[in-house]
Amino acid sequence: MSRSPQLNSSHWSWVVPETPLIQERADIALLKASELGISPPLSLTRNQLKKLFEEQKVTQNGEILKANSKLKTGCKIIITLDPPQPMELEPEDIPLDILYEDTHLLVLNKPPGLTVHPSQTQMTGTLVHALLHHIKDLSGIGGVLRPGIVHRIDKDTSGALVITKTDQAHTILAQTFAQHDIQRSYWALCYGSPSIPLLGKLHKIESLIGRHPTDRKKMSMQVKEGRKAVTYVKKLKEFGLSHKKPFASWLEATLETGRTHQVRVHLSGLGHSLLGDPVYGTPTERHPKWLALPEKVRLAVEQLPGQALHARTLGFKHPITGQNLEFEAKLPDAYQNLLNTLEQFIE
Repeated sequence: MSRSPQLNSSHWSWVVPETPLIQERADIALLKASELGISPPLSLTRNQLKKLFEEQKVTQNGEILKANSKLKTGCKIIITLDPPQPMELEPEDIPLDILYEDTHLLVLNKPPGLTVHPSQTQMTGTLVHALLHHIKDLSGIGGVLRPGIVHRIDKDTSGALVITKTDQAHTILAQTFAQHDIQRSYWALCYGSPSIPLLGKLHKIESLIGRHPTDRKKMSMQVKEGRKAVTYVKKLKEFGLSHKKPFASWLEATLETGRTHQVRVHLSGLGHSLLGDPVYGTPTERHPKWLALPEKVRLAVEQLPGQALHARTLGFKHPITGQNLEFEAKLPDAYQNLLNTLEQFIE
């Protein structure tokens, strides 16, 4: 008997295999199962799944399944999905820096300051509004507010992002992300110098990442329950003054997983938050890390719209043709200016 999940227009179903997941709560187990490469993937956010549990739209062998219940090996899980809703967002003529486009997908270099998709606090001026102007049809699997969105990067993070135009491309590419069969590297400029060799081997950072227990705008490594996050960091350059410790470093961060704020949380957890990060960075201008920066570097940091983090490269197999695709996204002007300024302080 096939144990692969099935997906139609109104239901997602899956026969639970014998895995360690059956020891988890049902809601956590289903989210983790998607990460293990089930096909088609369960393309739902944690909040979307929570709502479906609350509305009693998740069953196990025909009986209502509660979020805190356990899955049972061999049982059939069925999730009743909400029917597609008509698109109500208005297209907006926002310029896009397109790196690649065909009939199935589009890869672009997202500028800093552009939110990827609408939310309750922002219903205009997002990347989705720009996409609706540029593309006649987008993959609908992401829902009304997230058409075509397979993955996202933070508002003030710039760089390479892939968008799907068709449901077939979305489904296959979502599984590619779930299986971590994708290459993503970021350029990051951080305070100080992490204790890893310059131009040495990749340094692995592994932790759980979950919502911060007291600040809901933050994510944290210091959680009892969260999702596994793995980042590999390489130190490219150090910046400093003679006979003093480096005041900043240029890092390359390669993602194995893609958690919310992952690079920002992992680096701040090491004590080396990103330059310009308004959430995880230096709290005051009297902080020693900030005062250690030369004045011209401080001025360049202040020109950033947010954290000095850029999704430099993106590589994946085309979901339809199977072709290997690789892209490099150019740095935004403010980030490049900061890097040029820092280059003046290499010993």
